[in-house]
Amino acid sequence: MQNLMRDLAFADDFISAKLVENVVDYDVTDAVVVNISPSIMVTGDEHPAVVPAWKSTWLKGGRIRSAERAAIIKVTNPTNLGGCMFRGWDWLGNRIRSFPRDTPLYISPQDEIGTVSLDPRVFTNERMQPEAVQTFTLKLNLWWSPGDTDCFIHNEHPFLETHTQIHGLGRMQKFRQREASTLYEDVVMPIGYSHDPFCRVTGDNQWTYPWHRYYADTDSIWLAVELHP
Repeated sequence: MQNLMRDLAFADDFISAKLVENVVDYDVTDAVVVNISPSIMVTGDEHPAVVPAWKSTWLKGGRIRSAERAAIIKVTNPTNLGGCMFRGWDWLGNRIRSFPRDTPLYISPQDEIGTVSLDPRVFTNERMQPEAVQTFTLKLNLWWSPGDTDCFIHNEHPFLETHTQIHGLGRMQKFRQREASTLYEDVVMPIGYSHDPFCRVTGDNQWTYPWHRYYADTDSIWLAVELHP
């Protein structure tokens, strides 16, 4: 069936968040649209455009002409958006004992949306054609932080990931060491932007990340897309 739609686990009175699968001629009034698949998404009407795999755009009265799977997300009520911790979101320090207690970083409920088959080195842009395809479980969640929040430098992930800016303005940053003064790359994240994966594949179900963090320049909501082996 076409345009199979459901709310994502983090949808609430403040955030509209939908998953649409087998997408054909789906109109979007105003939302960030994320291509959650290894195939292209086609948008537009008279002038079609391509959104590559795992990338995104901000549609305003636009149309998804075709897509395998898309997340459509919009902050519909920014007033008191930071009260997410009272709406089922969790402070990251409740999950990581060493997390700095003065860092206001909150994670939404996570939604497991299915599986995807791909070559991890194609996902990381290390090669163009698939050679070693494997199956991953796809999981989505949102993050929230107020402006001027250092969301913790780290390099440990047992999964592949990328992020999309949903609300506000932030940056994904890379560091030579676990120290802010060693910054060497600053990727600006405006609304509707998805960065390229930071990790590199080093073996079967093995990948390395540089020291990296998200930095919230303003009050921000961003989407994490995780591929778990």
